[in-house]
Amino acid sequence: MEIKENISLQSLHSFGCNEKANYFAKIDSIEAIEKCIQWAKEKDIPYFILGAGSNILFTKTFEGLVLKMEIMGIKKIKETASEVFLEVGAGENWHHFVSYCVQKGWGGLENLSLIPGTVGAAPIENIGAYGVEAKDSIASVTAYDTQIAQFIILQNSDCAFGYRTSLFKMDKTRYIISSVQFVLQKQPIFRTEYGAIKEVLHQKNNKQASLDAIANAVIQIRSEKYPHPQKLGNAGSFFKNPTVTKAIFETLIAAYPKIIAYPISDNAYKLAAGWLIEDCGWKGKQKGNVGCYEKQSLVIVHYNNGPGIEIFNFSEEIIQSVLSKFGILLEREVVIY
Repeated sequence: MEIKENISLQSLHSFGCNEKANYFAKIDSIEAIEKCIQWAKEKDIPYFILGAGSNILFTKTFEGLVLKMEIMGIKKIKETASEVFLEVGAGENWHHFVSYCVQKGWGGLENLSLIPGTVGAAPIENIGAYGVEAKDSIASVTAYDTQIAQFIILQNSDCAFGYRTSLFKMDKTRYIISSVQFVLQKQPIFRTEYGAIKEVLHQKNNKQASLDAIANAVIQIRSEKYPHPQKLGNAGSFFKNPTVTKAIFETLIAAYPKIIAYPISDNAYKLAAGWLIEDCGWKGKQKGNVGCYEKQSLVIVHYNNGPGIEIFNFSEEIIQSVLSKFGILLEREVVIY
């Protein structure tokens, strides 16, 4: 275990802000987790687990220990006539793992192709896209419980999964995920009804749905909507799509007939945050080193090497603008430090 001091985080998160950490170490084993947490507790300093840094914004120096998760490995632990169970290290690249499953013919994650990040971050955020969420394929999560200093296994029902949230997000410092156990389908059910997947498949000469075709369609759609972080600093969707009651939705659609929303229950609708932001005039707008991406209003982009607080302040202006016009309080999907 090597702990370094005064380390730049610029290359370790997708916004590329030049903030620093007082202490930094890499985790490549479960033993390293225990040692590093013990070290931080002895020094009485905070700690933070960093995956690919694709859903985080550092706004200042992290005055504690940043731990870069690098536990790797994909292992088949069980197989039945219809399902395959895998245990995957928290440091594995998410998209590479999804592509691995698609190549093997195991379904369930293909709609989540090209989402940046690590496997360990997937259950924390309960990442989702195109009608699918990570929780749909997670059987259990192995994590180090820092309160009792032991590794535990949390079944899917124990993880309090919700829209872009989980037990791990609600209690950010208690659990450190070391691996995730997935259950995948040998006879997958194709989900093409959400977003533009069906349209893209149709454009490709009425191509029939398959794991590979769906994954490629999602990759195409995401590539057109989101800029590559190595070319333009961003963290994908910066805001969550807000949920409102049916009564509030009916009031909004009466005032704004073009508003985009999706029913999620008899009394709840999910509003398209991107539409709200665009209608407030933010799409393509730039202020200083920060802007709202010209192709997708949900994405805040970092043009130069400005400070992280500049990005945060820009997001706050968007939030207040949407609140003032629609009475809707947007919530950030990106984690702020």
